[in-house]
Amino acid sequence: MYYVSTRNKKLEFTPAQAISQGLSREGGLFLPAALPRLPGHALESLKDMSYQQRAVYVMGLYLTHFTTSELTAYTTKAYGPDKFDTKAVAPVHKVDDNTYCLELWHGPTCAFKDMALQMLPHLLTASMCKSYDNRTVCVLVATSGDTGKAAMEGFRDVEQTKILVFYPKDGVSEVQALQMKTQEGENVGVCSVIGNFDDAQTGVKTLFSDETLREELAANNVFLSSANSINWGRVLPQIVYYISAYCDLLRDGEISLGDPINVCVPTGNFGNILAAYYAREMGVPIAKLICASNDNNVLTDFLQTGTYDKKRPFYNTVSPSMDILISSNLERLLYTLSGNDDQKVAQYMDELKETGSYTVTPDMLKKIQAAFAAGYTTEAQTKETIGKLWKEHNYLIDTHTAVAFHVLEQYRAETRDETPTVVASTASPFKFCDAVLEAIGVEDRAQGADLLDQLAEVTGVPVPRPLAGLKDKKVRFEGWVQKEQMRAVVTGFLK
Repeated sequence: MYYVSTRNKKLEFTPAQAISQGLSREGGLFLPAALPRLPGHALESLKDMSYQQRAVYVMGLYLTHFTTSELTAYTTKAYGPDKFDTKAVAPVHKVDDNTYCLELWHGPTCAFKDMALQMLPHLLTASMCKSYDNRTVCVLVATSGDTGKAAMEGFRDVEQTKILVFYPKDGVSEVQALQMKTQEGENVGVCSVIGNFDDAQTGVKTLFSDETLREELAANNVFLSSANSINWGRVLPQIVYYISAYCDLLRDGEISLGDPINVCVPTGNFGNILAAYYAREMGVPIAKLICASNDNNVLTDFLQTGTYDKKRPFYNTVSPSMDILISSNLERLLYTLSGNDDQKVAQYMDELKETGSYTVTPDMLKKIQAAFAAGYTTEAQTKETIGKLWKEHNYLIDTHTAVAFHVLEQYRAETRDETPTVVASTASPFKFCDAVLEAIGVEDRAQGADLLDQLAEVTGVPVPRPLAGLKDKKVRFEGWVQKEQMRAVVTGFLK
């Protein structure tokens, strides 16, 4: 299988080249030239496999230049008991008769990003060996809260790699910031940026297209790559858990083979729900993909109208990992639904850069709405939903998962669609203690890391082990810069 760029399909890349490079030189995103399909018997066969075995099978369909033994070694390391606190890795929790929660936060940083970022270092270092010999790879990351910590944990002290993370100053939760600022490892760096996530993300993309910087680094045998979801090595492992969720429901007798399900995903950068779309295109019977946004509802508007318009107020919310106005992975969907029209996609991206908006064709909008529904949740509704789930089901969820549950409730009320639905739960509630405590009625709340113990005491839910020791860790990184200074941070980090 070969990969192409969303903005230049004439060039072909091996899987290793696509993962190593992260972003195409003209700014496009890599994706397979054609999506593979699951054989007719696959879901029945996969239902009795472990998560690791499912991952090897699914990724093997896309990574044709990797051997089964290589992928087996990677999945064993990525999803082993020393990394995840449950054998299931991504368990499915039954909430009621037709609602299920796919818990994606049982990894070392308690967020869904672990599902991909425990795998990516293995894929990236192997890809570098296959494509670029012995260069050192510098991984640049822009994070809205969870990707940065998960990426650093995955790449910590991995040979021939360095990782530098940029996050929006004052734009993440206290626990998220503390996780990053206390990160261990000799090859890691962290810097906050004045502005929002889009400023950090745009800055990183600009660095990737900086020809002079690339030449400077190449002279020192350094190669830039990405751990953001613009890297195909991030998206691919996410496809696995949607296929795995369907197989779990099948194995447990909750559905029969061929029965449709819906999937509801809280998303800002569109990568998480895009992975569910790819699972659907591969043959998983997913009827509707329900895209859930917070007050930064640019995706909701786009999926409902066909116009993507980033010219709108930016809100810092209690679900900060979704505080995004430029959803990078949407570009991959546009490429597929335009009939692989790379010139059309390039035109849309140029319009977005120059004018702040673009509008897709009526035909493309029709295709989008055949697969996707969308809604958004206010701050008050987010907190109400956390309280409701806790009161009615004794189930504690975080602020992002609450966005999805509320949008699902809206969708069902509007459509009367009672198809069994899997809600992607993207983070442990302990990563957003203050908002969760407020939502369940606690008025007198602690500060900083003490919030972790307070939430555990109030609910009886234990603090996840990776978060329990945060308050005793030494802060290593406290620097901040203007977005125009990010290039200097990179060159200084690599000296």
